[in-house]
Amino acid sequence: MLSAERIPNNVDLSGNKRLQRALEHWQPKYLQWWRDMGPQGFQDYHQVYVRTAISVDPKGWAHFEYVKLPEYRWGIFLADPVQDRRIGFGDFHGQPVWQEVPGEFRNQLRRLVVTQGDTEPASVEQQRWLGQRCPSLYDLRNLFQVNVEEGRHLWAMVYLLHSHFGRDGRDEAEELLERQSGNRDKPRILEAFNEPIENWLDFFMFTMFTDRDGKSQLMSLSESSLDPLARTTRFMLTEEAHHMFVGETGVARILERTCELMKASGFAEDVRKLGGIDLPTIQKHINLWVSLSLDLHGGEVSTNAASYFANGLKGRAQEDRYEDHTVSDTYYRLETVEDGRVLAKEVPMRTAMNEVLRDWYVKDCQGGITRWNRILERHGISDRLRLPDRKFNRGIGQFRGLHFDPYGQPLSPEEWQRRKHEWLPSPADKAYLLSIQNEPVYEPGKFANYIAPPRRGINGLPINFEYVRTEM
Repeated sequence: MLSAERIPNNVDLSGNKRLQRALEHWQPKYLQWWRDMGPQGFQDYHQVYVRTAISVDPKGWAHFEYVKLPEYRWGIFLADPVQDRRIGFGDFHGQPVWQEVPGEFRNQLRRLVVTQGDTEPASVEQQRWLGQRCPSLYDLRNLFQVNVEEGRHLWAMVYLLHSHFGRDGRDEAEELLERQSGNRDKPRILEAFNEPIENWLDFFMFTMFTDRDGKSQLMSLSESSLDPLARTTRFMLTEEAHHMFVGETGVARILERTCELMKASGFAEDVRKLGGIDLPTIQKHINLWVSLSLDLHGGEVSTNAASYFANGLKGRAQEDRYEDHTVSDTYYRLETVEDGRVLAKEVPMRTAMNEVLRDWYVKDCQGGITRWNRILERHGISDRLRLPDRKFNRGIGQFRGLHFDPYGQPLSPEEWQRRKHEWLPSPADKAYLLSIQNEPVYEPGKFANYIAPPRRGINGLPINFEYVRTEM
């Protein structure tokens, strides 16, 4: 990679002039989108201490510096190739991986790349106003780190569209900048990415649960027979880990502060009276973002998922864990609804690949819930947080339009309407969260009342470091 290149990369972009010109033509449009739809109020006069990828080796990947956000050097990086890599699953198991897109799978692969690519700018758009309500400079910096890396992940998908899908790919790359989160006429493809993220509890839950879905999707794509896609997503996973760290530790710090406020009040007062975030509100937000993120995996029974697996396009997370890599005669037992009753039913494993990935996701989420509950236990608080049942609040799949409580018990439509804000954030909950976040904290080392400081700073720096500074 040449550091002087307009688009940092390790794909020899300068050796492919047609592709280089196409991406350099797309670059100004991306930068205009970033200014219009990226972090509002922090584009021109602020320098942010961020990590910038300049290569895929550890020293180059973890390169920290102050930059103005529009001057961040978004680049294209693929993980190093695996010598003699073979297809790991499906009907082509054991054959050499592909360096180019087979014509018969062109539409399917383009759909996978576009759907993944659409999520990246969407989350930036959802979070664009959060800087105005930040609880600290440390958190503001983490928000911007997430934002610029989502932008780089968009670049990763646009590179694949331009380099492997011809005119169709170029058109799709243009449309990735035209759709907007929450826009009535041109919304983002997946519904969770049209939800507003106006407060920091939503942001932390999003990065904990929705970015964890991103992790599971990237892990499945990293198994792909299309080697450039697999190598691209493998490198994206190194950055996705930080996003989930931001979410899990953000909620953990809110919980820590909530416990402190509860103890200070002698457990006798509503913690909201002390400006904290109460445990029922935290549980409601878990219920919301887990259910939205479960939908991102798709329907429980899916012929598309079966086709993706059979054709080697999208595998299971950590495919090496499994002994049978073709599952042509294997069945999966799942819950289904027949005549209004929930029953266990066996379906062909290939058609249940979305549910297999959802199994991995739920288990990974549970690890975070367990770690959060240790905070409550350490403070002597008997309450415990939990994941909602998979059937709760679903908008995709066989439970769409049906109603269940977070424990999986069926509800009538009338009972759901009457009780849903027992389990999901109400307008009053949202108003309260905004009320305690209306004064942003921009002083180094200071934190909003509802959140505890982190245990350590970024890159070995102290907590009171000036992670975001105004250029004088």
